[in-house]
Amino acid sequence: MVQIMESWFLADRSALVSFYGHEFQEGALPENRSVEQISKADVLRGLKRATRNNTTKGRYHKGSHSFTILGKINPIVVESGAPSAKRFLDVLRAGGPGPAR
Repeated sequence: MVQIMESWFLADRSALVSFYGHEFQEGALPENRSVEQISKADVLRGLKRATRNNTTKGRYHKGSHSFTILGKINPIVVESGAPSAKRFLDVLRAGGPGPAR
């Protein structure tokens, strides 16, 4: 299960590069392609390192950047690398889980 939504950002690195611009250091991100297995601390540390050199948007900031990036990631790319994202999207595509009981 995903610990933080930023894990899903790592599955669609091209969205991060597009958002942050040419100064984004993709190589600073954790290498594990099983993005939901990367610890919360490692995900956030990787995002901060990847944005440390004056990107067009500045350094990664959860409050300022996270929901904008979430809107830019490609769900098809993310679900291919993140099983819980796929389950979540499958529920949404099916019309949701129904009313709470």
